[in-house]
Amino acid sequence: MAKIQPLSSSPCSTSSSGVQQGRHAYTVWMKSLVFNGNGCAVYGPDGAVAFRVDNYGCRGGREVLFMDRAGNALIRIRRKGFGMFRRWEVSRCAQDGGQDKEATPWFSVRRAEKGGAAVVMHGGAGTCYTMDGCSRKPEYRIRDVDGTVVAEVARKQTAAGVVLGEDVLTLTVGTEVGHLLVLGLVVVRGLMNGSM
Repeated sequence: MAKIQPLSSSPCSTSSSGVQQGRHAYTVWMKSLVFNGNGCAVYGPDGAVAFRVDNYGCRGGREVLFMDRAGNALIRIRRKGFGMFRRWEVSRCAQDGGQDKEATPWFSVRRAEKGGAAVVMHGGAGTCYTMDGCSRKPEYRIRDVDGTVVAEVARKQTAAGVVLGEDVLTLTVGTEVGHLLVLGLVVVRGLMNGSM
């Protein structure tokens, strides 16, 4: 699998272990590792591929799978509804990675006011998380119900301060939220904006 080099520590970036004040950093490349595929690759703090999304169908398909580095499906994301009633249903796949087994519903995402998105957990009462500014800009934040920022996405910068393209992002996740949940939200946002 592909590997990127982690950044050395600098005053404004995460350390080479990917942790800064209890937060973990991932690099998200909004390109598929498969030739002519649509998807993204998520690199861990060590620079190795940690997760990947591949949609072998058309761009922004109705269903995508979020997989670990071995290709086991972890999350299934399905687009439901049309127009302003469109939502993305996210389910956890079976532990053995079996795609034929029924996935357990986990959460759903809808567009919200001012270009944001609202996240509702399955069986929950109301919005649990929000994503600020789901416009085409690559920088945004994920907040919990209290308004506390639990994850941030920004364009990746090299140690020399060079800002990479809009399809290479740094995802910083706090320890108080599940990383798989946040990674699923980043994928849903990519699907919402047609960047995957």
